[in-house]
Amino acid sequence: MLDTASAQVPTLSLADQARDPDGFAAAFGASFERFGFAIVADHGIAQPLIDRAWRETEALFALPEAEKRDHFIAGGGGARGYTPFKTEIAKDAKHVDLKEFWHIGRELPAGHRFAAVMADNVWPVRPEGFKDTFLELFTAFDRAGDRLLSAIARYLDLAPDWFDPAVRDGNSVLRLLHYPPIPVDAEGVRAGAHEDINLITLLLGAEEAGLELLDRATGDWLAIKPPEGAMVVNVGDMLQRLTNHRLPSTTHRVVNPPPERRGHSRYSMPFFLHPAPDFLIETLPQTIDAEHPNRYPEPITAHDYLHQRLVEIGLIKN
Repeated sequence: MLDTASAQVPTLSLADQARDPDGFAAAFGASFERFGFAIVADHGIAQPLIDRAWRETEALFALPEAEKRDHFIAGGGGARGYTPFKTEIAKDAKHVDLKEFWHIGRELPAGHRFAAVMADNVWPVRPEGFKDTFLELFTAFDRAGDRLLSAIARYLDLAPDWFDPAVRDGNSVLRLLHYPPIPVDAEGVRAGAHEDINLITLLLGAEEAGLELLDRATGDWLAIKPPEGAMVVNVGDMLQRLTNHRLPSTTHRVVNPPPERRGHSRYSMPFFLHPAPDFLIETLPQTIDAEHPNRYPEPITAHDYLHQRLVEIGLIKN
């Protein structure tokens, strides 16, 4: 177990997994158990691909508002395409988040069994090359996510490939995020305190600071500042539920910048790794004992759980 007093999320190297899979799993799982977060370097996503994705993300959000809104799907719950500024709100928050975003999901072949619950992607005409770049990046995130889930499986005394069938054809989402410059009198924050819905989130960082997690051990907000090229990885509510809170889904937020940085945009690129819609989220038996009774005796499918949560954050209207 990590030292509670240090209150610093460690940086781990995914390159260590091949040499010492059990050692990497122990360190990664311990960071998750202590913080709900880990920082992972050497994740295997090529830097030229990441650089290209950043350029195209900036170009996308620089398009005229009307052109972006042409890709907004009314009633679509923000599942694909564009979601305008000031749409999403953190659960129980008073103000909407100061952000706009674009969602890219898994490309399914015609007639796929999940076609009814996993929407088709929406591709913009501009910037040119956008589709090819982000399909390649989606696949790279998928591969990195599989490696991290294998480590979590080891940590939980499961077979290293336990998550493979769960996430095959999973409803994962790559989100391109733009937090525009902040006026002095802005109500709310860039992203209110929240937990993620999915299994794990893989986040390629932003040049502008602002990401903070709530340290359950101390009640303090900790700034997350990954080294250049590293990614931030955190537990989502589905994994928390699956593990009976052994691996906690930690509250986090994106705070507004100091006055001298309020004129700058902030961009980030989280990959929300989801299981397949029909995956049954059922508490793992090894996480239940006399001191930790089952918090979730009624299992739920990933699709039904996702729908519940999207209603809570305002992306789906009941």
